[in-house]
Amino acid sequence: MEQQWAKLLELQRQGIAEVAIHGAVAWVHGALTIRSLGRVTTFGRSLMKPYQIKVFAKDLATAIGPEAKAVALSSHNAELLQLAAAKSMLPKDEAKFLLTPPSHPLSGSTDPKAHQDRWHHPCSGKHAAILMGSKLRGWSQLDYLSANHPYHQAYLAELRTVLGSGWTPAVTASDGCGLPTHTMTLDDMAKLFAALVANRHEDWIWSSMVEFPELIGGHGRLDTAIMQAGKGKVVAKEGADGLLGLAIDHSDYPNGLGIVIKTAHGWDPKMMGYIASRVLKPLGIDYPGPDSPAGQTIVAPNL
Repeated sequence: MEQQWAKLLELQRQGIAEVAIHGAVAWVHGALTIRSLGRVTTFGRSLMKPYQIKVFAKDLATAIGPEAKAVALSSHNAELLQLAAAKSMLPKDEAKFLLTPPSHPLSGSTDPKAHQDRWHHPCSGKHAAILMGSKLRGWSQLDYLSANHPYHQAYLAELRTVLGSGWTPAVTASDGCGLPTHTMTLDDMAKLFAALVANRHEDWIWSSMVEFPELIGGHGRLDTAIMQAGKGKVVAKEGADGLLGLAIDHSDYPNGLGIVIKTAHGWDPKMMGYIASRVLKPLGIDYPGPDSPAGQTIVAPNL
């Protein structure tokens, strides 16, 4: 799959570019792509967690508490409140079914040197929710990582409610957490984020993310900071290897505005923060971004 990367920003010193960041951005209003920079097909990764959990939105609506709902949608740091919310979804005798890779907490955790543990993986909340939802539906908890498990067919059906009944991923691979992840264009990802706005009153996905942004990522995380700045008007979600999804409630875009950013060099919260701040500012969202680099000027004329 040929990728077409665009220059998104430069860090210049006295007019000389010292750093150039390439990537792609798609802006979608409803189902219509209204602007794009670059053209990229990539794996959805953790950007797709709102749709992975939509499968069980009705099942879990009254079965788990508000903090657990947020952590089900998270890529968390493994902070204490996040771990407590994730563990609340599984009885102790069912924790053995959790198949996230043993991991150290992410750098924003209160205890980044803690031992490796399956609960410390940033996707453990999602996995716990899938296990609980599968139990409620009478599905097996033993093989939920398999692409043949009924959960994954239900997830594809959720994607097709937005992308169309004929949509099929070109490639399916294993994500870093062990679950299947599918390829899609950045336009398709942005369309899915636009639909999060348009359908925000249909379930608890939107409200859980904007009400508990500190549980979605955690201390020092970009998506948490953007949602805090957005004050209920923005859902933000980081995705591994350089993805950021934004769903924006804005009066100029009554069908929902979805924006997805992909950086070519992978995840870099500082550079992604510079890009996100410039994408959000014209929309009246006061996310300032990281501190400006010493002695350098950020130049991003296309954003």
